[in-house]
Amino acid sequence: MSKSPLISRLPFISIWADSDAQQRTALKGVILAIVSNLLFGVLYFYSSLLQPLTGTQVFIWRMLSMWVVLVGFLAITGRLSFHINRLRELSSFKQWLWLLLPTPIFFSQLWLFMWAPVNDQGVQVAMGYFLFPLMMVVFGFIFFGERLSRLQWLAVLFAMLGIGLEMLRTQSVSWATLWVCGTYPIYYILRRLQGITAMTGMLVDLSLFLPIAIGYLVIAAPGNFMFVTGSGLYFMLVASLGVISVLALKTNIDASQILPVNVFGMMSYLEPLVLFVLAITVLGDSFETSMLYSYGFIWLGIMFLIAHGIQQIRANRRSPKPWQKGARVS
Repeated sequence: MSKSPLISRLPFISIWADSDAQQRTALKGVILAIVSNLLFGVLYFYSSLLQPLTGTQVFIWRMLSMWVVLVGFLAITGRLSFHINRLRELSSFKQWLWLLLPTPIFFSQLWLFMWAPVNDQGVQVAMGYFLFPLMMVVFGFIFFGERLSRLQWLAVLFAMLGIGLEMLRTQSVSWATLWVCGTYPIYYILRRLQGITAMTGMLVDLSLFLPIAIGYLVIAAPGNFMFVTGSGLYFMLVASLGVISVLALKTNIDASQILPVNVFGMMSYLEPLVLFVLAITVLGDSFETSMLYSYGFIWLGIMFLIAHGIQQIRANRRSPKPWQKGARVS
C-alpha cells in the first residue's frame, strides 16, 4: 500500500523515508531526548498543580509513586530480577556503604526540584541545571585529568565571570543554584565509578526512601494522606507524577544509549531552557533586567560548550570509528 502524497510531503515523514538505518536510529534518539526533556519540564510545574500541598509533600508523594511505578515496570518487563541479582553481588559492608554514598544527594536534588518552583526559586534551580554541564567539565579536569579544549576553557571562563557578576549584583549567590551544579556532578561521578546502571541506582535510592515516605504519610501527616487518597483528582495527579517521572527517566536512558556522547550532551540543554521559561512564564518567578548581564555571560559560556560539541561531532564523522554512545547514570 503506497503512502499518501500529502503524508509523504510532511517534513518528518520525508526525512525518515530518505534516511538510512543509522540515521533513523539517530533520529529516534533525538526524539527520545526531546520527549525526556519536555517531560522533566512538565514535572517542574507539577508542584503548582498539587497545591495546597507543599513542595516537600509533593516530593514525598513523588518518591512513593515513582517506586510503585518503577518496580511495576521492571516486574512487567522481567528486568526486576536482573537488578536484584546485581545488588546481591555486593557482599561486604564497605561495598554497600560505597553504593549508598551518593543517595543523600539524590534525595536532596529531587526535593529541590519539587520545592523550588513553588518557593520563588525556579529561575535559580534552572540556572543550576544550565551550569551543570560546565561543572562536569571542571570536575573532569580536576579529578580525572581530562584535557580541556580552547572552547571548553572559554566556556568555563565566561560562566565564572557570569557567576562573579551575579555575586556582585546581589552580594550573594543562590544556594539553590550552587547545590544543583555543585552536588549533581558528584552524584553522577560516584555512580559512574561504581558501575551502577541508572535503573539499579534509582531502584536502590527509591527503596531506601520508601519507609520514610510511608512513615511520614501514615504517622507524621495522616491528614495529608487522607486528603490525597480521598480526592480522585489529587490521587490521579499523584499517580501520574510517578508515571511521568519513570517515563522521563526511561526515555532519557534510551536516548543516552542511542546518541553519541556529544549529541546527547547538547540535547540535555533543552531541559534547563524549558525549566527557565516555565519559571518566568508559568510559575511567575521574578527576573530583573539587571540579571541579563550575569546570566548572559553564563549563556555565552554554554554556547562555547555547544560549539565544542559540534566540533567533536564533525571530528567523529570524519573518523572511521563507530559512534561512541553515551550513558547517563541517573
